[in-house]
Amino acid sequence: MRRRSQLIAWKVAGRVSDRHTSADEVVRETGWVFNNATGDHLTLADFVATGDEEVPAYLEAFGLRGPDNHQKTMIEIGSGIGRMTAAFTREFGDVIAADLDIGFLERCHETVSRFGRADHLRTLEVADGRSLALADDSVNFAFSYLTLQHCAQGDALNLAREAVRVTRSGGQIALNFRGPSRLDPLLLPLGIVVRNAFRLPRIGEWLSQRRSITRLAWQVSRISPSQVLASLDGSIDGVTIWSGGPVDDLQGAFRRGRFDGINQNHWWITATVV
Repeated sequence: MRRRSQLIAWKVAGRVSDRHTSADEVVRETGWVFNNATGDHLTLADFVATGDEEVPAYLEAFGLRGPDNHQKTMIEIGSGIGRMTAAFTREFGDVIAADLDIGFLERCHETVSRFGRADHLRTLEVADGRSLALADDSVNFAFSYLTLQHCAQGDALNLAREAVRVTRSGGQIALNFRGPSRLDPLLLPLGIVVRNAFRLPRIGEWLSQRRSITRLAWQVSRISPSQVLASLDGSIDGVTIWSGGPVDDLQGAFRRGRFDGINQNHWWITATVV
């Protein structure tokens, strides 16, 4: 398997996470935990509470929250240590938490055991960062948030195709991407420099515990709606592109949705699999 440079930072963070004695320590001490807060007082409960707020908000905004969700199977691509997964296990009957590193998935199981429904949880390692080891038509709903922007463009588009492949006909996808911004000429090269530093013994582990530096490491790709739609052409219907602000390259036969909770640099695609 070819080693992809954008995976190095995740692998380092996963090793560091695995050495902590609890998920509470991971929240307090690692830089990749994205609740935009710092401090020794933070707990896993605080972290999960942000997911408890966001899961119903996104599902309701996208029209994907229904009384039959408890009978459905979903996959969360990029679960991390379970910030949103715990809420998903209370919403859906079967949840597949997928992530790059087994250390994250072990912590995800701990998180869901404390705050969700562990009996509704399965985990899936995405070892190559671009494919899902699931059969076709395995789930009713595929979801990804704050993950595909951290993948190289080819890997992100492949994961989008994989999300469609594993979703049954008539099922839904909700995938989050980050579009181009005026800061990219600075952020993207800095991301490359930081990811290279993550390769250094001991230095990489130190970097993984610094939030501001780690956030730079995740600056990998920017993808427009037209690129995703071209990649998924013919496999989806009822497309809506959601944004919290202006999004470039919005042309074509699909609906446009606005959700004020979306980061100004982000956008979502929701669609039905044909």
